[in-house]
Amino acid sequence: MAATKVSGTGSRTTAVASLCGVLTVALLAGCGNTGTASGIQVGIGATAIAITPDGTTAYVVNHVDSSVTPVNLATKTTGTAIKVGFNPQAIAITPDGSTAYVVNWGDDSVTPINLATKTAGTAIPVGIVPTAIAITPNGTTAYVVNSNPQGVFGPPPSPPATSVTPINLATKTPGTAILGPFGAGFQNLVAIAVTPDGRTAYVVNRGDSSSVTPINLATKTPGPAIMVGRSPVAIAITPDGTTAYVVNLYEDSVTLINLATKTAGTAIPVGHRPNAIAITPDGTTAYVVNQLDGSVTPINLATKTAGTAIKVGHSPRAIAITPDGTTAYVANESDTSMTPINLATKTPRTAIRVSDDPVAIAITLDGTM
Repeated sequence: MAATKVSGTGSRTTAVASLCGVLTVALLAGCGNTGTASGIQVGIGATAIAITPDGTTAYVVNHVDSSVTPVNLATKTTGTAIKVGFNPQAIAITPDGSTAYVVNWGDDSVTPINLATKTAGTAIPVGIVPTAIAITPNGTTAYVVNSNPQGVFGPPPSPPATSVTPINLATKTPGTAILGPFGAGFQNLVAIAVTPDGRTAYVVNRGDSSSVTPINLATKTPGPAIMVGRSPVAIAITPDGTTAYVVNLYEDSVTLINLATKTAGTAIPVGHRPNAIAITPDGTTAYVVNQLDGSVTPINLATKTAGTAIKVGHSPRAIAITPDGTTAYVANESDTSMTPINLATKTPRTAIRVSDDPVAIAITLDGTM
């Protein structure tokens, strides 16, 4: 699930340059690409995807026109775009399929969308430069990572270095930010995942630490950082909650983490500049998006081996898998498309067009628009 950083302010423009090629739940636009376009036509700059729990609808975030486009996955047609905050980058849907939450990097907020009426609600303020979001399995709380590239060197009064903001989804109000030591695990946060039991969140630190920090959600305290590969940008946890897989952008690899021991295992090589990952509902296979190869690499999680890459569109940036595990949808930034992949045959299918600059996609629980 992860974030694209595009803004007129100096600090955020710098963040864009440093994060080019990253995906959290949403990711950066404007980076290089290769590949062949084949898929559902969406907007330019797709960087994140989410699918409703029933697998009928995808929601695509368009960061240039600050909107979210629903896509009916049965008919491969798009609905009317829903306006959200400035420069949206990431999206997550509640387990009951009632609401989507969109992270707006440009105005430090999260916009709730009522999926029954397709209307946006009042934006919820979060931290500085929010990049990704995850919702607990019981649907009570969302956690938003705030990368704050200014860190402790921001103008007075200096904001917290980096943080995670909890949001009470019943009241739609933010709670006290969870802070961590800048440079010692909490640095340039770009992605987050919550374990299936809802007890622990794992945040990805793309800064110099190149690590993953576990957070005890009962006590809201971070634990010791777990070192992974260089420039980690995305994370996914297996359905049984035993293992996390972390995508390392600059090492073209995926590092597995044993969540019982909190130790990293041997990295698995994938394609060039990987930036997103999704795991099938049965926990057998992970699919890793390779931006510069224009491809998706399947990983057999039993043998920890990568299979033959599947060609998708230009500069793919995000991936989501339907709840029935039959299809993956890949958002391709540069050719403004979304490519469906038949996971039984591992072959790409044909295309759906949405509005300009999609940066994230979500699929509803019931799969409807």
